[in-house]
Amino acid sequence: MKQDLLTFADWSPEDMKALLSLAVTIKNSPAEYASALAGKSVVALFEKPSLRTRVSFDIGINKLGGHMVYLDSQAGKLAGREDAVDVAANLACWADAIVARVFSHETLVQFSQAASVPVINALCDKYHPCQALADYLTLYERFGKVEGLTLAYVGDGNNVTHSLLIVGALLGCNQVVVTPAGHEADGDIIAKAQSIAAQTGATIVVSQSMKDAKGADVIYTDTWLSMGDDTPLAAIKDTFAPYQVNESLMAETGASYVMHCQPAHRDLEITGSLIDSDASLLMQQAENRMHGQNAILTHLLSS
Repeated sequence: MKQDLLTFADWSPEDMKALLSLAVTIKNSPAEYASALAGKSVVALFEKPSLRTRVSFDIGINKLGGHMVYLDSQAGKLAGREDAVDVAANLACWADAIVARVFSHETLVQFSQAASVPVINALCDKYHPCQALADYLTLYERFGKVEGLTLAYVGDGNNVTHSLLIVGALLGCNQVVVTPAGHEADGDIIAKAQSIAAQTGATIVVSQSMKDAKGADVIYTDTWLSMGDDTPLAAIKDTFAPYQVNESLMAETGASYVMHCQPAHRDLEITGSLIDSDASLLMQQAENRMHGQNAILTHLLSS
């Protein structure tokens, strides 16, 4: 029976730890997995533009011995041209897996129902599971563990926030989410993360105060406006300015490192000098997108 990855919310802590371990192994011993996808083809369908996701999947699949076919959906949404269920069913006739970067999570649900091959969420409006796996792989490499660490996310409560919460809770990583009023993470997803954390011993703090980030091992931020959001920057800049991640915040919290999923807007949500500092993990995160995704592909296509 095929397995999809739309979100890690339905995974067990044991399975999440095993996937992280697989990512570590694949990164450290790439030659052993050079044929993991031999003879297999993966379709990558993107409604949204991408740098890291597209390139890391393309090169990563090649390193596993597979072949990727990129479809940009004519640089727009699927809606109006062909029903999502028909697109997925057709792709499954030829491909061994479908990677989809879409506007709506519902599109992925329809893909999952219609496709007879694994469907992987490469980003939607609710989740970004591939990013979260890469991020916790990065933390594992820096600290030698994930369990017991504290990650403080500062900024807009969005798809990245949601996946960080879920994967962090599964791995026993304490979570602090600090957002401006009106920009909180989804309440149902927070509740799901809290229920997982109750099993693994992780703590979850949701706040509007930067003071609650004190004591975090790592500070994480993302853009103030998600891709596709046409809200003028001027309309939200004053709201988010107090939540900028900068050298002062790092000193006040005592955090060792800063993370950002990119693309980053220098001197808006994060200072350019911090991006370029020794505390920055941004490029390690970007590199680990490929290794995390290769673990996902290897797991799903060998199950």
